[in-house]
Amino acid sequence: MSADPQMLANEIDCHIFADCGFPSPGLNSFMFKPMFEVGGIEFNKPMLLALISTIVVTGFFWAAFARPKVVPGKLQMVGEAGYDFVRRGIVYETMGKKDGEKYVPLMVSLFFFIWLMNLWSIIPFAQFPVTSLIAFPAGLAALVWFTWMTINFKKHGFVGGIKNLCYMPGLPKAIYPLLIPIEFLSNVIVRPFTHAVRLFANMFAGHLLLVIFTIASWYLLNGVGIAYAGVSFVMVIVMTLFEIFVQALQAYVFVLLASSYIQGALHADH
Repeated sequence: MSADPQMLANEIDCHIFADCGFPSPGLNSFMFKPMFEVGGIEFNKPMLLALISTIVVTGFFWAAFARPKVVPGKLQMVGEAGYDFVRRGIVYETMGKKDGEKYVPLMVSLFFFIWLMNLWSIIPFAQFPVTSLIAFPAGLAALVWFTWMTINFKKHGFVGGIKNLCYMPGLPKAIYPLLIPIEFLSNVIVRPFTHAVRLFANMFAGHLLLVIFTIASWYLLNGVGIAYAGVSFVMVIVMTLFEIFVQALQAYVFVLLASSYIQGALHADH
């Protein structure tokens, strides 16, 4: 689990009642050394997993819809089910069919890309959720934010766009001097920040818990500690099953919020 080979060796050799303490995981579990270099760019494990995620998602949908048939095959059927889930279950529900159809490809791409990057946490040999590093959720949240702002100002103009971000009609005039700055900060700074942190924090915490219980299972595997090691191993299984749910949920929430933000840019009234 550890990114440091020496620390990993220490974790493997360490058991309870031996002359060592519990090798508690920390930030070392989220730090990786470069694996190889391409064109001056050094790739570490999370970068490689993100690249593989891009290739897998693109390749899957390309293979599923390259030659669509009236009677779909198994791959096309799975692709259509996934595409339709995001289209009808997220985009249409937030933006409506007329406004949302244009943005379905973006939301489908975001959903499956994020979901796969989350899933690496429970896949053998990978065992790391890429989105537990803040740079990846921040980059995706920035993409959504720039899309949102571009649509907002393109549709409403500069003055209308600022008004759409800050102004809520129908309220007492006395409240606007306080409300307008709060709304501006909320839309321009707080929303993209929480959009990224929500995904990052959930995957960071989930991975850390999995690492803790996995190391504890091995650490307790000695003498009378074996019984406790069994309990810890059961917790690994429980946490893994829970993570499968959280991984899909976080991808869903991220895309749901992205759709909601874009819907707000398409319509001037709050």
